[in-house]
Amino acid sequence: MSLRFRSDYRVWRRRAIVNINRLLIVGGLAGFAPVALFAGEGAPVSPAPYLITEVFGLPITNSMVTSWVFSLFIILGIRWAVRKPQLIPTGAQAVVESLVEGVRDLIAPIVGKHMVKPTFPLLIGFFTFILIHNWSGLLPGVGSFGLTDGERLTYFFRPANTDLNMTLALAIVSFVAWMYFILKYAGIKTLVYDLFGNKADKSELPGALYYFLFLIFIAVGIIEVISILLRLVSLSFRLYGNMFGGENLLTSMMNLAPWYVPVPVPFYFLETLIGLVQALVFTLLVAVYIGLICNHDSEEHAA
Repeated sequence: MSLRFRSDYRVWRRRAIVNINRLLIVGGLAGFAPVALFAGEGAPVSPAPYLITEVFGLPITNSMVTSWVFSLFIILGIRWAVRKPQLIPTGAQAVVESLVEGVRDLIAPIVGKHMVKPTFPLLIGFFTFILIHNWSGLLPGVGSFGLTDGERLTYFFRPANTDLNMTLALAIVSFVAWMYFILKYAGIKTLVYDLFGNKADKSELPGALYYFLFLIFIAVGIIEVISILLRLVSLSFRLYGNMFGGENLLTSMMNLAPWYVPVPVPFYFLETLIGLVQALVFTLLVAVYIGLICNHDSEEHAA
């Protein structure tokens, strides 16, 4: 009994030390790659999210929990910032107004002035949601708290955009929204002409060449349809690859030195910039896809 007790005690003590180390919150600017610190030394970031539990057969993963928490934070934070709009804005109201004006001025030349109002809620929603979730992985505590079996930590919070399911969902939403705006504001006729129509000027070409160009434009239209469908792949994998790669980069840099040595600090600034750029890229690409068909005004198109 004494031998078994001492063996159990050693196992308990070892796991307690591991848990204490993993639950440590590192603040400030001195090395806070949470996944690197608490996923185990040298352990890579899992490409798939961890299953936490199931509710009525629906799997609940750590990336889903993170998306819910930070989405609630976005909603409550913005409502708190603009709860009582003032003529002389407070600091929080000024941040929201700057965000609104900045995104509106950015997308207006792309989608066209007549499409800014209907597309603005979608595009600013994409930008804000993606930006906050891109930066969520840089916060102390994300990837730090969870359940452990002594070897692997199943953490409760994982940056949502490091999960391919999330980025694919964003791409599907953007595709459905693109189709809605095109059919409502441009029409099926404009869509078909933009994809397959003969854009050549009949008065400037011989008749035979003009009609031959119909075949060329139809072939080009088929390629364009394929490229439109592949946007689901390009949008989702671009965002996922950059964010998942960033998590692995921070993990690798943190494993080069003890946790108290600020090796990953420069890479935190890099990932902050990458998170902003990827949010802009996703939002602007969706705006470009809409503007390519809906924005045919000559003056706006020139802009």
